[in-house]
Amino acid sequence: MTGPGRILRLDAATALPADLRGGVVAIGNFDGVHRGHQAVLGAAAEIAARQGLPLVCLTFEPHPRTVFRPEQPVARLTPAPLKARILGELGFDAVVEQAFTHAFASATADSFIEDYLLGALGARHVVVGYDFRFGARRAGTAQTLADACASRDVGVSVIAEFDDEGGAVVSSSRIRSDLSVGDVAGANALLGYRWIVEGEVVHGRKLGRTLGYPTANMTLPHDTLLMQGIYAVKLARADGVAMPGVASFGRRPTFDGGAALFETFVFDFDDQLYGETVAVSVFGRLRGEMRFDDAKALVAQMDRDSLDARALLSGSNPLSPLDARLSFGVAT
Repeated sequence: MTGPGRILRLDAATALPADLRGGVVAIGNFDGVHRGHQAVLGAAAEIAARQGLPLVCLTFEPHPRTVFRPEQPVARLTPAPLKARILGELGFDAVVEQAFTHAFASATADSFIEDYLLGALGARHVVVGYDFRFGARRAGTAQTLADACASRDVGVSVIAEFDDEGGAVVSSSRIRSDLSVGDVAGANALLGYRWIVEGEVVHGRKLGRTLGYPTANMTLPHDTLLMQGIYAVKLARADGVAMPGVASFGRRPTFDGGAALFETFVFDFDDQLYGETVAVSVFGRLRGEMRFDDAKALVAQMDRDSLDARALLSGSNPLSPLDARLSFGVAT
């Protein structure tokens, strides 16, 4: 895993550092940083490179829908630290994480443009998606932004919707839906990289070790989207080296049926990972979670799962340069 660019948390009274002002600012929530988002982000990167300007991403935490509907929080595809890391891999010099509060949401569209975007961020060029809305009651649109910035000699680029090969709009909601039914391949195709879970490796009951399958255990957020089951994966440590393996996400019905854990067995690996934060890229779903009559039957199935995972991983190529860096341990 490589680190993100600089992560900054600002408000309208706090300006960006001087070396980041006057840059190209891509604005959006960008949960998932999927192919549609990458069209917006890529356009910003091209403009920044062409004009020799800093490249900054303005995003919002927590997700606005979670603030407005706390009883139905948005299940995140990319929690803030992972999102920032992916943006760093895409070349962004800094990620500005604006705290999304009711007070921030109640500011007028003009105030957002004048005080925050042009004042605090000092934007020279702004890039947004076609459906960008901002300001109180979402009154501001991409056209509103373009009209206001034109008189201030600030460029605005509005990027059209991004469709998949079947002509359907690529969206975070589609990816969430795919993951919830175990369609990892479908989700990955929309993301443009293998979906990732990150977390600290924690101690478990060490049942896998007694079976000859020691695992790196991670506790995922309670609203994790992924359907429970067995998956072919690659695990990356902080040094960025990705190692193949097989993972189980579930409640261990053969043993205790307890809280859900994400447990990764790394092939041909004999080291301790406890306390490390690791990233696991999910390549494909092998089967659903099952209950076995005894440990012997479980081990026999785990042997088969390992063979299936090795076969799937051996035939896998990077989906994109970004996927190569995130999933295959390729240095930038």
